[in-house]
Amino acid sequence: FENINYILDMGTGTGIIPILLLYLLKKIPKCNLKIYASDILEEVLTCAKNNENLNGFNSKIHYIHSNLFKSFPNSLKNLFDIIIFNPPYLPPINEYNFRDLSNKKDFCWNGGKWGIEIFKEFLNEVREFLNLTHECYIYYISSSRGNQKKLNNLIEEKRFKNQVLEKKHIFFEDIILNRLIPSDF
Repeated sequence: FENINYILDMGTGTGIIPILLLYLLKKIPKCNLKIYASDILEEVLTCAKNNENLNGFNSKIHYIHSNLFKSFPNSLKNLFDIIIFNPPYLPPINEYNFRDLSNKKDFCWNGGKWGIEIFKEFLNEVREFLNLTHECYIYYISSSRGNQKKLNNLIEEKRFKNQVLEKKHIFFEDIILNRLIPSDF
């Protein structure tokens, strides 16, 4: 965890990733890592906070209710060394159901027309929240059901290098763990 001071879990859901990080930190003496978790749904953040408390970590995670970075304070700009994001990455079930904003369940899985629209919005905003004074990383999940060619073009356009770390076939898709590194490094 050298050179890593701030981690963000974007779209935290149940909060399992920040909680796992807290368990790992218990084994590392004198580590002052700050963990942030954000989600678009307030009730999801309530669930994540409850899970944090049930695991014996009280107020160790900083929670932000936000649609991606829209409600992040300026004080968090240029801060994060690692950002983890499991975005909604599936295309809609049919061509008329792009993203029903009134249906909260859509926020969990529907990545827009090509399955990458939410990630595109994320990439448009993320650079100003990364700590670019040293190498920083974005870990994210994608699906073979999304338009991979458009995704790769978008990543290149936004000046990131993509590394596929792991790929696993589950049911009707390949789930892909990726790491982005800003091209500046």
